[in-house]
Amino acid sequence: MAFTPRGPEASFFEVLDRHRASLLAALRRGGEEPAGGGMRLASRFEDSVGLHMVSHCTTRKIKSDSPKSVKNFALILKIFSMIYKLVQSNTYATKRDIYYTDSQLFGNQTVVDNIINDISCMLKVPRRSLHILSTSKGLIAGDLKYLEEDGTKVNCTRATAVAVPSNIQGIQNLITDAKFLLIVEKDATFQRLLDDNFCNKMSPCIMVTGKGVPDLNTRLLIKKLWDTFHIPVFTLVDADPHGIEIMCIYKYGSMAMSFEAHNLTVPAIRWLGLLPSDIKRLNIPKGTLIPLTKRDQMKLDSILKRPYITCQPFWRKEMEIMADSKMKAEIQALTFLSSDYLSRVYLPNKLKFGGWI
Repeated sequence: MAFTPRGPEASFFEVLDRHRASLLAALRRGGEEPAGGGMRLASRFEDSVGLHMVSHCTTRKIKSDSPKSVKNFALILKIFSMIYKLVQSNTYATKRDIYYTDSQLFGNQTVVDNIINDISCMLKVPRRSLHILSTSKGLIAGDLKYLEEDGTKVNCTRATAVAVPSNIQGIQNLITDAKFLLIVEKDATFQRLLDDNFCNKMSPCIMVTGKGVPDLNTRLLIKKLWDTFHIPVFTLVDADPHGIEIMCIYKYGSMAMSFEAHNLTVPAIRWLGLLPSDIKRLNIPKGTLIPLTKRDQMKLDSILKRPYITCQPFWRKEMEIMADSKMKAEIQALTFLSSDYLSRVYLPNKLKFGGWI
């Protein structure tokens, strides 16, 4: 059953509308950001694209007559053969399908994943062009309708979320009046917002979760929504290094997929919450916070050294607050203030008054 939108007054979206206008102005100037923001290992950063592969990268050779690489060479040829058959027959398979054609030969799924990434990188084509699809785990809800490749009509304006499709390139006739797109890190938070009727109360909007580290299709969908509608895109992640890492993947990409950065990254993404500075501002008690582990501190130090942080001074300041406090917080810490504080107070105020960085 579809919900009946009853969102806030038009004046609620004034700051959001100004933010969108600045994004559109930046696009007209030729950049993604308003002013003031193996081969897969050889990457550099460009603020309008994110991490992407450089042309003068280090390469490695795999030889058929070398004992060290002969098995890998054979596996690459086998997968090339399977790709050829898929393209010739105009059929598709998932990476999991390929693994199970001969699981004993491949050994584990990671071997197949790495070889497919290498082939995609070597040929400089997206995985979709190889007729290999990824399994989707993401969910989408809110003001969005579209048509799938097989003609199925999808309406996301329903009480339950819709699975992110496995063929993003095949969807068409996308329709939305959404004022913003909210990326939610965790499925539990996403489901809680659905239970609180957030998409209805903040209508029109779109909400997406990749259920943690996002799969390829979730990233492709967000990129497609940005390219099609150019609406503001925000992230809601835990105030911890892992959450920040996930946000960076959406915004700037990852080293492993840097050769596909142009198809995956949305540098216009903004950090809506949970900000480390919010913890003190909202008087969240220390008993609800979690000490940073050694691994957390190493991750945080690593992120702070990345080139894109130099053009994000407000992000750096937030991460320094976390580093100085040696504490992290999950979004669920807001329930100490009230069970529905996130959907009733925190997010509406952030969206109305421009509380993003």
